[in-house]
Amino acid sequence: MTEELHITSLVVHVQPRRAEGADAAIAALPGAHIHGSDPNGKRVVTLEAPSASAILDHVEAIQRIDGVINVAMVYQHVEPLDAMNKEITNVEYPT
Repeated sequence: MTEELHITSLVVHVQPRRAEGADAAIAALPGAHIHGSDPNGKRVVTLEAPSASAILDHVEAIQRIDGVINVAMVYQHVEPLDAMNKEITNVEYPT
């Protein structure tokens, strides 16, 4: 079986007064990254994991964090892990 890399983006809405603790809990998850936030409690988060079930486990863990109101999955991409390490050459972009 080929190893895979799953990358998922989420919008996580947290209670502003609990944002600091929620951010720390999210950042502690393996492969989780917070890329942006606003004062109203919305966060842009990406998750990286070796399987869809691991991604879902992380989403469920985020949903259980104190102060999290909602988690919305926005995008998921999966690719063989060895393809992620190949250099892309001769790419033509439309003008």
